[in-house]
Amino acid sequence: MTQPAADRSVGHSTDRHAAAPLPGRPCSIAAALQVLGEKWALLAVRELFYGNHRFDRIVTNTGAPRDRLTARLRALEEAGVVERRAYSERPPRYEYHLTDAGRDLAPLTQALLAWGDRWLSPEPPVVLRHHPADRPEHPDHPLDAAWTCRTCGAEVRNPDVALEIHSPGWERQGPKPPPEG
Repeated sequence: MTQPAADRSVGHSTDRHAAAPLPGRPCSIAAALQVLGEKWALLAVRELFYGNHRFDRIVTNTGAPRDRLTARLRALEEAGVVERRAYSERPPRYEYHLTDAGRDLAPLTQALLAWGDRWLSPEPPVVLRHHPADRPEHPDHPLDAAWTCRTCGAEVRNPDVALEIHSPGWERQGPKPPPEG
């Protein structure tokens, strides 16, 4: 099932899948890891970004055991990250495609790729190239992505970011202490 496109002006979607309650601090990272935190899930998403939609290709390219990959793809489908599309009726066969929610994982996969290239790989095994379709005068080039604020257009650096807590009963250090007295 494809999810409606998120309101990209504010970065939120009105159609969300309810996350199971988790112990500890209320956190969207923890909720996302409930869906994506197992390596076969992220590697399946990687393959879908690379244009490999059929199960056999995803199995081969991830190295995942077939039963594990089946379970991960099923969980990603239930979470609204991927959708199955039939490509054969006899025998019944399906391809997997990213939904809007799945496509919104592009910055995550790019960040993991960049981190792995910088800290783990002596030579990057894959290079993402930018093909600016709206600027044919610019040749394609290796992608050097940056985190940019949509409000002011400035590149964001970690020291420029402040945490604002919206979870009742919590502060930056953890649970708020009970009131005295």
